[in-house]
Amino acid sequence: MFIFVLQTIWLYIGELAGKDLDVEVILKFLLYFSPKLVPLVLPLTILLTSIMTFGTFAENYEFAAMKSSGISLQRAMRSLTFFIVLIGMVAFFFANNVIPAAEFKSINLRKNIAQLKPAMAITEGVFNDIGDFNIKVEEKSGDNDRFLSNVIIHKKTAIGGNHTVIKANEGELVGSTDSDVLSLILREGNYYDEVQASDYDKRDRKPFAKSYFEEYVINIDLSNFNNVDLEDETYSSTHGMLKISELNESIDSFSVTYNERMDLFQKDMYRRTGLQNLKVNYKPKDTLVVFEDGVLSHYNTYDGSQITNLALGSVNSALAHLGLKKQEFKNSVKQINKFEIALHEKYVLAIACIVLFFVGAPLGAIIRKGGLGLPIVVAIILFLTYHFIGIFAKNSAEDGSISPFIATWLSTWIMLPLGIYLTYRATTDQGLFAIDSLLEPFKKLIKSMGFNKSEADSAYHYEILKLDVPVSIEAEEMEKLRSKETEELKNIVQFYRKYRLSSEYRMAALQVLETRGVSQEELLQEKKLYDDEYLELDRLYLSVKNSFKSTNILFVLFYVFLFAASFVNISFHQETPAMVLSIISIICAILFYIYLYSLDSKARRIDEILKKENISFSGVLLFLGIAFYIVFYFQYKKEIKNLAGIVKS
Repeated sequence: MFIFVLQTIWLYIGELAGKDLDVEVILKFLLYFSPKLVPLVLPLTILLTSIMTFGTFAENYEFAAMKSSGISLQRAMRSLTFFIVLIGMVAFFFANNVIPAAEFKSINLRKNIAQLKPAMAITEGVFNDIGDFNIKVEEKSGDNDRFLSNVIIHKKTAIGGNHTVIKANEGELVGSTDSDVLSLILREGNYYDEVQASDYDKRDRKPFAKSYFEEYVINIDLSNFNNVDLEDETYSSTHGMLKISELNESIDSFSVTYNERMDLFQKDMYRRTGLQNLKVNYKPKDTLVVFEDGVLSHYNTYDGSQITNLALGSVNSALAHLGLKKQEFKNSVKQINKFEIALHEKYVLAIACIVLFFVGAPLGAIIRKGGLGLPIVVAIILFLTYHFIGIFAKNSAEDGSISPFIATWLSTWIMLPLGIYLTYRATTDQGLFAIDSLLEPFKKLIKSMGFNKSEADSAYHYEILKLDVPVSIEAEEMEKLRSKETEELKNIVQFYRKYRLSSEYRMAALQVLETRGVSQEELLQEKKLYDDEYLELDRLYLSVKNSFKSTNILFVLFYVFLFAASFVNISFHQETPAMVLSIISIICAILFYIYLYSLDSKARRIDEILKKENISFSGVLLFLGIAFYIVFYFQYKKEIKNLAGIVKS
């Protein structure tokens, strides 16, 4: 709440700064505005705290202790479930009573604050409406900005309009911010006054009087501007100020009025066609007249052109009227939709608190991580997804693209199956995702295509090599091998890659060991037949290469769907397809970060094996985000190519 209140201060700092407001008024403004933040803050708070609480329980093996004592996860969640339901009921009461009252107070206070003017209310570069004058200055300088340059003043008349203009090269403000009188001393300027002649014929000549002055003093009374009642509450016409009963009444009233106006508009358009006047001067005859060359062929040229012009004028007038009414009815529908959205939001807040609890609590138990680290990241990602879906849907609902009911409940409906799924997996002691069951169809497909084992799996497969294959090394090298100690030969077999030796040389060492009675089975039991780190390096190389490809694909898809959403929204004004494309782009971004994190973890492990810095610098990349990935792409590609050379050697 504190974070969002700070954001509110920066959002409305322009309305609060320079108004000579007391601390009491500013605190009152924040107090009135804070309840409107609750629908945003409360669901996020419940999601975050539930992940943190149950994540801490799981991390400290509290759930294991509970289950060993016969306490299931459902029973552990029971008291908090009742508490969250109670919070949901309180949230509904809060949304129906407190938030409308706070909205009423905050909007009226904002409108009153907007009318306040400080004693020195002249801003550079714009006309400032102060009393009976409009004042514009090019630049302010000196102590408290008291000196002005290039001053232009328009003096207003009682009946409206502007007949007097004062221009001066320099000016000076005299007075204090506590005074109700602002003295403006002008120097080296001209006074222009339009003369309103009594004779209308002389007014076309636009006579005026011009006078030059070296110094001219204007006293401006500011008492009316500072005399603003901050407690005034006359503004009460927004949907955020209404309770459920008032919203239902307003929706019913607006709907009836809209239907009546639509009916009147239909009758008016029918009258504009003139069809009802045809029978006044037209009497049907027994014979049927066929106009083969058109009706206008029976009139002379002048009458035909007059008829054509009248018809075109009627059509253009009808089209202009249709366009005006279309926008008018569109605004009316938008207003009704806003009231319906405000009505459903009061129910959504209560249900969202319960649904997000059943998302966060089992998720915390599954990921087994508490505190302020990973839970915050997971909670923010889930909440942003929930919030963005709601924002996109509500924007689409305002113009009638989708139903306000569906738009308001859409994000909650999406989170509900996720909550049920996570609760089921947490209560049955399963992981976050059933990876094996998801991959099983693909494994069967790969097997049916003839690929029994992947390259990554074969990297960890310990094979007994055939030693009857002749090796192509020189006789001198073979003699050196026979002269070596048994332990030295074992090291050659295990660490031949570190020594930059060939696989042929390793095979020769195995043959020498075989002649000394040391079999490959014994080496395998002693874990000296293979170097586990380099086998892991093979696997990690293949995994890094695949993760790098997946990251690149997701990076491209993110921007493709993002630009497609923008194009559809801007070019075709289709908010619903744009919303779907935006959601897909967000999913691509989330998957991108997952693969990028996996890539970084594997790269760090490779660094540990090679004992040097290689490619694991994506911690900086994770901080910079998806926008700067292209900067590191070529460096990643180069380092993976270097890693391929190390593995293949």
